[in-house]
Amino acid sequence: MEQLFRDLAGARIGSTFNQYAGADGAVRLDNLRTYLDERSGARVVALGEATGYQGMRWSGIAFTSERDLLRWGAPYRTTSPRPEGWSEPSGTIVHRVLGELGAEHDVILWNTVPHHPHRPGEPLSNRRPTVAEIAAGAVFARRAIALLHPELVIAVGRVAEAAAGELAQTRVRHPANGGGAMFAAGMAAALGEICTS
Repeated sequence: MEQLFRDLAGARIGSTFNQYAGADGAVRLDNLRTYLDERSGARVVALGEATGYQGMRWSGIAFTSERDLLRWGAPYRTTSPRPEGWSEPSGTIVHRVLGELGAEHDVILWNTVPHHPHRPGEPLSNRRPTVAEIAAGAVFARRAIALLHPELVIAVGRVAEAAAGELAQTRVRHPANGGGAMFAAGMAAALGEICTS
């Protein structure tokens, strides 16, 4: 896993922003390392699309904002200049659903594109990753899945489903753009057996 972290920090994926590079990048990698350590017994990986500017861009963890880090407390650290931290709408839904299902530590969140795709000249924006960025990011996602050995891989949205291919046993609706209820229902169905057995 440490080699994967080093490769994430040194990679260049299209015109995405690598939030794991530089001094703040080390903090974000530490956040990711702590997150994975706390979920060492997780049996599920939920694979999303790409890093968002309100979430993983600052936290280093998929579907996770700085507000989540503040709620979780030390040793997690924020990296943005905002004292209150960023809050990500999709991440808020994801963590609420995992909490309601009692599955916060049973599911590891990861993204197909582990760096932040943004519009040119607008670092605090999101854009859909290009086909090449998805292909490059999927290499890291597949490596992470191989290292984590989950019993179940859930693709969150169509981009993740296409990138994961045969590795994903099921797909759920992405929570963005009004998909929260369908995401919650899909996660409840997918996790029903595995997190209670």
